[in-house]
Amino acid sequence: MSAASTFAMQWNRKTARILVPGIFLLGAVPAYAHHLEKHFKVAAHPVVTITNPSGKITIKAWTKQEVMITADHTSLNVEVDAVQTGNRVDALTHQLSETVSPEDLRADYSIMVPEDTELQIRDDAGEVIVASVHGDMNVETVAAGVDLEDAAGYLTVNTVGGSFECVRCAGRVEASSISGNFRFLDARSYRLHAQTSTGNILFTGEFLPNGYYKLKNYSGVIEVRFKPGDSFDLSATSLKGKVVNEANLVPPDHKQHFAPKYGNSLFGTFNSGRAIVDLTSFDGTINILKRD
Repeated sequence: MSAASTFAMQWNRKTARILVPGIFLLGAVPAYAHHLEKHFKVAAHPVVTITNPSGKITIKAWTKQEVMITADHTSLNVEVDAVQTGNRVDALTHQLSETVSPEDLRADYSIMVPEDTELQIRDDAGEVIVASVHGDMNVETVAAGVDLEDAAGYLTVNTVGGSFECVRCAGRVEASSISGNFRFLDARSYRLHAQTSTGNILFTGEFLPNGYYKLKNYSGVIEVRFKPGDSFDLSATSLKGKVVNEANLVPPDHKQHFAPKYGNSLFGTFNSGRAIVDLTSFDGTINILKRD
């Protein structure tokens, strides 16, 4: 074999050792992945809307006066986009085909916003996570769960079957669902109204002076956990279920004429009665329990 042939064979072997790992690396990256990233300069109190048929939406606050939207999806049958109109930013997932499978509709968003942003969110299936945003917020889902943390403002959440958890939420909260469970942990809201048909409701937090807390379901468990220093007037009624109470209540001065003739009812004042707590169920259990 000639020297030239030997050199050519050695060169081909070296080239193969370099190229083959590269080929495998290219194969490991999904060629069908689509990524979007956009930045928008905004003024105070911007509005951000997100409309997404399916997927995970994560929104966090930062100190920049800017909205950053990143989104990922895999299907060629959908498209994601974000546009700005004045001080409003709209993010949207929309179909490019008449026939799209539920799996193809999925898009995942990661969004950074100023703390005072107002949010309007629609996500039918998946998950919505919002942290440290203090502007007003409206969230609507079908099956997607909603998790809020350190949120404030006027918060409204409506689901069909999605669960809702609110940790250290302040301001005013209104939540409704057909079968979703609600958890209000370390709540700091002055007004809270939650209603679900067949889900459970848990409240543990502060009963603020002049606050109003109304929890209602058809079936399931409503559980309120109080501390010795709390102060509230309590009304608890379950038409066909039980009412379990660990609070040392002072009976009201006047008979409650609106109390139902049948069922289990409990009325009274804990400490000086500075807040109002109204608990209602049809055949669920109501627990008023001491906090550990």
